[in-house]
Amino acid sequence: MTSRDTGRWVIPKGWPMNGKCAHEVAAQEALEEAGVRGSTEAETLGSYTYPKVLRDGVQVVCKVQVYALEVTDMAKNFKEKGERTIEWVSFDEAAGRVREPELGKLFLAFKQKMTDRLSAKQAEQIPAAKQIPAE
Repeated sequence: MTSRDTGRWVIPKGWPMNGKCAHEVAAQEALEEAGVRGSTEAETLGSYTYPKVLRDGVQVVCKVQVYALEVTDMAKNFKEKGERTIEWVSFDEAAGRVREPELGKLFLAFKQKMTDRLSAKQAEQIPAAKQIPAE
């Protein structure tokens, strides 16, 4: 999705919230900013930093913890609908669109993680055969 102000390609993110774990904040921001619902992994995929200009013009460096969210539903209406461009693209495409190299690397690492997970799942499902002597 794009940011509201500069139109650069970003992921949903927000500031810490009292009473919520970081992965819960990530899920809430994904709903508010991109209209997606799902379950978030509690373990971080990693983090990246980027410069943010605050409302008063001061620039600060923010560290963003990134969490995987398995999308199970898309809301028709959500808080920031119409304020951003939202597109579903491949990991490679997403990595090429973002300005933050660390975030691009996280996309590609997540792609590998999902590929490995799928390969392991498929290996579990390969039927096994037992040979028995013919009579």
